[in-house]
Amino acid sequence: MALGAAAPLGLASTSRAASAAAPGRLTLPEPTGPHPVGMVALHLLDTSRPDPAAGAGHYRELMASVWYPARDVDDYPLAPWMAEGAMRAFLDDVGFPLPPSLALLTSGHLGAPVHRCGHRLPVVVYSHGSGSHRADHTIMVQELASHGYVVVTVDHTYDGFTEFPDGRVVPQIRDSTHPTLSPMDYATDARFVLDCVQDLAAGRNPDVDNLALPDGLLGTLDPLDIGMFGWSKGGRATACVMLADQRVRAGLSLDGPMQPGPMPTITTDLDRPFMMMTARFTRAQDPNVAVFWSHLKGWRLNVQADGATHQSYGDTQVLMPQLAKLVGMSDQQLKNWIGTLDPARAVKIQQAYPLAFFDQHLCHHRGHLLDGPSRAFPEVHYLP
Repeated sequence: MALGAAAPLGLASTSRAASAAAPGRLTLPEPTGPHPVGMVALHLLDTSRPDPAAGAGHYRELMASVWYPARDVDDYPLAPWMAEGAMRAFLDDVGFPLPPSLALLTSGHLGAPVHRCGHRLPVVVYSHGSGSHRADHTIMVQELASHGYVVVTVDHTYDGFTEFPDGRVVPQIRDSTHPTLSPMDYATDARFVLDCVQDLAAGRNPDVDNLALPDGLLGTLDPLDIGMFGWSKGGRATACVMLADQRVRAGLSLDGPMQPGPMPTITTDLDRPFMMMTARFTRAQDPNVAVFWSHLKGWRLNVQADGATHQSYGDTQVLMPQLAKLVGMSDQQLKNWIGTLDPARAVKIQQAYPLAFFDQHLCHHRGHLLDGPSRAFPEVHYLP
């Protein structure tokens, strides 16, 4: 729900009507896995990286969320899609104050104990796109968690809206003191998150405030079984991390451009499994993506859904139709956002393909979905 570009569509002028209507909460589909989902937010501080923009003596500060298979969840409240302060700032920035009654809840239960399965759990790290936030692909994240993965999502501070535990809300900032973050900046954040994953796996709490962690989380993560995925700039960052860090065994890019900003095209061979779900940034339309593809020397796959746009492989595809009804958006305006890919089908794709990819390359549970065109997904093309 990257609403920053939605203001020209008239959201501000229709927000009063939306507030009056307030028919109910926005919703996301439930995950399909056998486990309920737990979630805990972490406040992280990378003391190896000074943050001049924050002032002398300050270091790179991040917020992350850990999603995991849970148990005994009944007494634990559902986590909001975004922290309240960050959500308010995000929507106020585009002139659309969402009524509290519409605030979106996830399927993650805050602080619920971890499901004990007798072995360590595979880990997947998520990196969002430019101007976005760590909740932007919650459908995929909670789907993976419901199937036994620990998924760690991170806000790239200054390139989205982030709320810290003391109530500070840091918006997206682009000026002389806060230059646009590059994919390599994203990758450095992600590699620090990998360090925190190793801390959790070793029984150490990386939260800078020493937050009490859910029962069973420490020592549960598998530091040798890690994947990563990202959308847009986060997809490029996924590739950058894999080229620099052997800890990530498999990577998935959701329509990553592979050449944003001053970054050159990736021309280094990558020998580990990599999958691309493309829409706007295709090999046929973007030579940089084609060059990157040519340097994938291990297992590789490129799929593309008919009618998909840049936002289609994320929560936007489900949330924008709900918002469109509230704000009186025209059919054409909605189509500009989500393309012609049916939202219900998009959910099925988002739940099936990332799970199949990480199951095959992290857990060695090989299915047949990634082998070629599937009758279950006739709109998904497997690009040679």
